[in-house]
Amino acid sequence: MQGPLSGIVVLDLSRALAGPHGAQMLGDLGAHVIKVEHPSGDESRGWGPPFVGPDQNISTYFLAANRNKRSITVDMKSDEGRRLIERLVRHSDVLIENFRTGVLDRLGLPVGRLHELNPRLVILSITGFGHDGPEGGRPGYDQIAQGEAGLMSLTGPSPEEPYRVGASIADLLAGIHGAYGVVAALYERERTGRGRVVRTSLLASVVGVHSYHGTAWTVGGKVPGAGGNHHVSIAPYGAFRCADGMIQIAVANEGQWRKVAELLDIDPEVTKYATNRDRFAHRDELIADIEKALAAHGRAHWLAALGELGVPAGAIRSIDEVYAWDQVRSQGLLVTVDHPVLGPIELPGPPLRFETPDDARADVPHSHTPPPALGQDNDAVLDWLREREQAAEGRQE
Repeated sequence: MQGPLSGIVVLDLSRALAGPHGAQMLGDLGAHVIKVEHPSGDESRGWGPPFVGPDQNISTYFLAANRNKRSITVDMKSDEGRRLIERLVRHSDVLIENFRTGVLDRLGLPVGRLHELNPRLVILSITGFGHDGPEGGRPGYDQIAQGEAGLMSLTGPSPEEPYRVGASIADLLAGIHGAYGVVAALYERERTGRGRVVRTSLLASVVGVHSYHGTAWTVGGKVPGAGGNHHVSIAPYGAFRCADGMIQIAVANEGQWRKVAELLDIDPEVTKYATNRDRFAHRDELIADIEKALAAHGRAHWLAALGELGVPAGAIRSIDEVYAWDQVRSQGLLVTVDHPVLGPIELPGPPLRFETPDDARADVPHSHTPPPALGQDNDAVLDWLREREQAAEGRQE
């Protein structure tokens, strides 16, 4: 793989979504990712529907988080399996795990042992609620963390109806935060020559993106709640009904407000709408006035008119519409891989692009490998490991 992390070896002991997503991000950046699975496989291989393939046994869930990896099967509870992991650790730069606190210790692979084997190893540990503290040992899955971390209280039509975010956002954020922590630790290693442990959790990753919702309480003393499809601090900013459906309009400053108001024949200077604070105080009345005006035309008309004014506005697309959208494809957000069973398939692509001055379309990496079949790389990884060990022995001589 080409990319900023070319030459970095990642040993991915994680499963399900948070850890695999973080490892996939590092693979997208060019790292060599070895996915270690129990002989029965990562549990997400069985998560569906939908399942695809000739026997309908390939999970699209698994396909989402495991591109650019090699798969080997190891029973880590066996002496032979532990010894193999120790050999791999010696020749890895990063180890990712999302076991419950204490599991690695029981497997004979505590942090001290891992750094004894390889002092340069960067270890990413992802847990549900943190590795320590009064509830550090709790198991954690995405929806549980969304509720415990306050996200569900901010999502939904009203405070009385908390909703989960449709994507597994706690898992995904933990993977994202973990990946950027790994990159920082690798950079630090260039100065110190030593690795360190990077820790995050589903809880930390959600609390870490509370942003203005958090300061509303910590500084302002106000407990924010669900606001439906409208912003909790800005008006007008949200989803509005028009003649044939809904559009979204985001007014972030007074200049944009005047353009929208004039377009909709609303007086922008009337006292109740003169400033954002005034508009928010009269938000229900404002929404009613805007939707009364929007009822005259359909979505296409209003999106065109708002676009001409430079006011941020948009449709509400279904997932199939998103992936059919030319703008999504132009940004490299779909990649094609040649799966050994499914043939050429499209996967959601990495959100980063890296360009050079002489090639403004250069993306990294230039090609991607498909999510692996269970254990498909056992022989290849063992061959690679033996080569690394022989090279290391040669350097010692």
